[in-house]
Amino acid sequence: MSKTRTVRLSEQQLDAFGAELDALHTRTMAQVGKVDADYIRKVVRWVRYTGFGGRALLMVGAIGGAFVPWLLWPACIVGVLLLALSKIMENMEVGHNVIHGQYDFMNDPQFDSRTYEWDIVATSDNWRHSHNYRHHTYTNVRGMDDDIGYGLLRVFPEQRWKPYHLFQPLIVPVFALLFQWGVAIQELKVGRLFAGKGARAKIRRDFKPVGRKMGRQLLKDYVLFPALAGPFFLPVMLGNLVANGIRNVWTFVVIFCGHFTADMETFPKQVLRDESRGHWYLRQLRGSSNIGGGRVMNLLTGNLSHQIEHHFYPDVPAHRYGELSKEVREICKRYNQPYDVGSLPRQFGEVLWRITRHAFPSRPKRASSPQGMPQRA
Repeated sequence: MSKTRTVRLSEQQLDAFGAELDALHTRTMAQVGKVDADYIRKVVRWVRYTGFGGRALLMVGAIGGAFVPWLLWPACIVGVLLLALSKIMENMEVGHNVIHGQYDFMNDPQFDSRTYEWDIVATSDNWRHSHNYRHHTYTNVRGMDDDIGYGLLRVFPEQRWKPYHLFQPLIVPVFALLFQWGVAIQELKVGRLFAGKGARAKIRRDFKPVGRKMGRQLLKDYVLFPALAGPFFLPVMLGNLVANGIRNVWTFVVIFCGHFTADMETFPKQVLRDESRGHWYLRQLRGSSNIGGGRVMNLLTGNLSHQIEHHFYPDVPAHRYGELSKEVREICKRYNQPYDVGSLPRQFGEVLWRITRHAFPSRPKRASSPQGMPQRA
């Protein structure tokens, strides 16, 4: 983690900070082309091979294990891991990044951000609004960014404490295991219904496409593929269940490490008033954190191991973030702004600390400025 001492920036410095980061984006987008298209197509092949291999091994374990008992567990374990890997890559390196429009330049219907549908129960249409628009536009702005605790957890002292938050250390493991379901209903704002603020008719109407997507996913993973094993369907069904659970927990860990580590901040709505480009970059910087780990970590996180770069440049093909991070870090250093990066165990340990600490009542920290961040002079 960077130990850079944060300093306030003058109006001229803020403008220069934003201009440097904008220029880096422009230079990078000018280079986007065949290399990026070849990369994403290669990842899609990996998704298919690992998915096919995982499902095939589950089938071999289920059917073959009935006749050769020692074959059951090894084949099923490897099958589950391959299927989970396929689902992780499809969601994080392909789905998430394609839906951001990173590969629209290819003019390939397979990678069209407006029509891509991914392998989770959440619809891509809802994700485009809740994530691409609300989260990326209003990152860590209280009352605007629904990803702050996902309406369930208290992870910052500025959030109002309620008695049920005492149970959030117990709620979190369940939430992680069912993370794709939480994402699926996030846009529905079901919590407003329980609070007496939501219209039942609207929620029922909005739920219809989500319900259809949930049904298709349940049918695919827990009926159709297991049915191929005939009377030996149970190991295949359980294998799909475990693979989805692994994917869910991994996604939860990566996303929470991106915004809820120790030094992350939330901001009041006032920061949005006359927010300059440089100030917008500062808000993204102080609301995002990176995970160290190299190429394997980058692939398995969909390059959200570079959450800072992703929030700066969500339309840049994500496999470029590693290289971009070198210049971004240098720019932040020149302007004495913190660049938060740490190992996965360290970052997730800080997330768990936040979840545990803020399960109990606490007062907000006194902000360094009315906006809780360096301001325009």
